[in-house]
Amino acid sequence: MSDSPDATSPGAALTGVPSAVVSKVELRVSCKALLDRDTLNKSDPCVIIMVQNQGQWTEFDRTEVIKSNLHPVFAKVFSLDYYFEEVQKLRFEVYDIHGTHSIGTRDDDFLGGVECTLGQIVAQKKMMKPLLLKYGKYAGKSTITVHAEEISGNNGYVELSFCAKKLDDKDLFSKSDPFLEIYRINDDGTEQLVHRTEVIKNNLNPVWEPFKVSLISLCSCDEDRKLKCLVWDYDSRGKHDFIGEFYTSFKEMQKIGGGNKVTWDCINPKYKLKKKNYKNSGLVILSDLKLHRVYTFLDYIMGGCQIHFTVAVDFTASNGDPRNSCSLHYINPYQPNEYLKALIAVGEICQDYDSDKRFSALGFGARIPPNYEVSHDFAINFNPEDDECEEIQGVVEAYQNCLPKIQLYGPTNVAPIINRIAKLAAGDETKDASRYHILLILTDGVVTDMADTREAIVRASYQPLSIIIVGVGNADFTDMQILDGDDGILRSPKGEPVLRDIVQFVPFRDFKTASPAALAKCVLAEVPKQVVEYYSNKAIAPMCLIRSTPNSIATTPE
Repeated sequence: MSDSPDATSPGAALTGVPSAVVSKVELRVSCKALLDRDTLNKSDPCVIIMVQNQGQWTEFDRTEVIKSNLHPVFAKVFSLDYYFEEVQKLRFEVYDIHGTHSIGTRDDDFLGGVECTLGQIVAQKKMMKPLLLKYGKYAGKSTITVHAEEISGNNGYVELSFCAKKLDDKDLFSKSDPFLEIYRINDDGTEQLVHRTEVIKNNLNPVWEPFKVSLISLCSCDEDRKLKCLVWDYDSRGKHDFIGEFYTSFKEMQKIGGGNKVTWDCINPKYKLKKKNYKNSGLVILSDLKLHRVYTFLDYIMGGCQIHFTVAVDFTASNGDPRNSCSLHYINPYQPNEYLKALIAVGEICQDYDSDKRFSALGFGARIPPNYEVSHDFAINFNPEDDECEEIQGVVEAYQNCLPKIQLYGPTNVAPIINRIAKLAAGDETKDASRYHILLILTDGVVTDMADTREAIVRASYQPLSIIIVGVGNADFTDMQILDGDDGILRSPKGEPVLRDIVQFVPFRDFKTASPAALAKCVLAEVPKQVVEYYSNKAIAPMCLIRSTPNSIATTPE
């Protein structure tokens, strides 16, 4: 009979594979150099994960308690719904636990905390941050590391069933209480806990419950990656007795089939050295393996795909003189205008997925210095050699500095900028899944060059690019809906259809009374699907998955 996992036992098994409707992210947590708050023993740490909803922090879940350990590696896996189009704020708090499950109210029970977004974690894949006490003070040299891996109904995952035979008996008055741990050996030689089974009481021939684990989690989708497996005899005080170990790989595991099982000698290195006739400390057997493998948006992001964000701003005369408070470009010191609201709402999401945090900022429809000729494609920082700005705040400052130096003019031609970004994206087309582009166009009216724009979008649909158009102001945007293929297939003037739907158009006024997050959610919701569609059509695997088996297929989530 098996023990059910509790806060102090090692049997915190992985959650089952969730529905395919929502991306699910698994977070694994470990800490190093925690503060020692206990007089006689080391701290008994537990990590609580908090989520922010409407400005309020609430507890989402917590890890098990690990007794007397300042460098804990927690087995508990946090499973969260992931939305690319939202800023999902998280807070991790580490406490020294006294008794059963109680979180101390005293300041000395708090070992530190850290805030971040789920987007930052998945973009980095492995995020390490120093723990902070109250008032931003560092908690000594304490750090927390959060590993992110996707697990969803149509992501690659494997179901494994292990059992063992004739394990060494470590207990004096009863049989061993074995549990199995599987570690992935990372490229830098470090070990990452992948799974810890439940404890089987008083049994030298345990049959552990089958468990599901993502291929990224198990072996980083490298079938030859070494896996270290350890068998322990459970001790309620945390001093588990070592029974034995063996090394394997996912490639070796897949030799199962046709009624054949995969068997390993469970070896205790000390016994092997000391005992002349030592054979093993038991056998561990993989009795079943079920594999399913496809690719999702998070596979590409966690594989290293960067999202390059470009904003293009309409500087045509119909916006009104920026010095006039009625102008759509008027800079109100107390409240951002609609252009800035839309830019910040979308940019804040995208910046988590670009490691250098540099964004291209372009303008169209204005006369620009030094000759004041009309341009439909210019850098708003007036540096044609480098149109990128540092972070979203840099884009905001470039926009504000640009306004007094230009003369608003016309017409509203967006095809030149679409062609420019499509050409830039084409440079990434034939390589790998390393960079995808998002172009945000902010305009106050229907585009003048509609035929050229349709042609440009059809051409761009073959490149790693998504286009978001936000209509600012109160103009009639009816004719702009034609660019959004939701109601039908967009075609070029010659009748050629887009390869895939890459344009999302929304009028800003529809979100005037809503939060900026609602606008971002609406315009970015289609991007994950568009990313997967592009790479699926090209049969391009995520970068970290290129070494996976030939039967892997890139497929669009349903």
